[in-house]
Amino acid sequence: MFPEKNSSVYIQSFKHDGSLYRTWDQGFVLESDKDHCVLVTNKTWVIEQDGRKWFTREPAIGYFYNNRWFNVIAMIRSDGIYYYCNLASPALYDGEAVKYIDYDLDYKIFSDNTIITLDQEEYKEHSKMMNYPKEIDQIIKNEMQKILEDVENQRKPFNREYVEKHFQQYLEQLTNQ
Repeated sequence: MFPEKNSSVYIQSFKHDGSLYRTWDQGFVLESDKDHCVLVTNKTWVIEQDGRKWFTREPAIGYFYNNRWFNVIAMIRSDGIYYYCNLASPALYDGEAVKYIDYDLDYKIFSDNTIITLDQEEYKEHSKMMNYPKEIDQIIKNEMQKILEDVENQRKPFNREYVEKHFQQYLEQLTNQ
């Protein structure tokens, strides 16, 4: 089960070897059910594995699933919505944080729907170094193809109206506080 709607949670990303990779100090839960949760981060501290800290610049809507091998961060910018899609284990919630294992590969989808694949060398390196099982490699490759189909067909969460609905919901929450 994911966290309760209208609560705040940490977000934690791990690597396959169990090491903590990145944390977000606060995500506001817009939507939550047994299969997914929608979190908003806005001006949130992020701490990297090496201890570096930075502050997010723009609002972002995060989509986390317990049955898909990816999560999506939809960044709301003045010139449109940009998507950052992490190939990752299904997410889980342990009462403290939404957690997942980051499997290095990412898609960046620009507001004009241009797609680039990131971190392919990092994936190859970590795959060897951390002994990713063949099953994980196959799951990741299959999921990458499904994601491209989802983007092409504008399926959730790669649908601008869907993201805009969540952003409006967040703005309404801010004015009601």
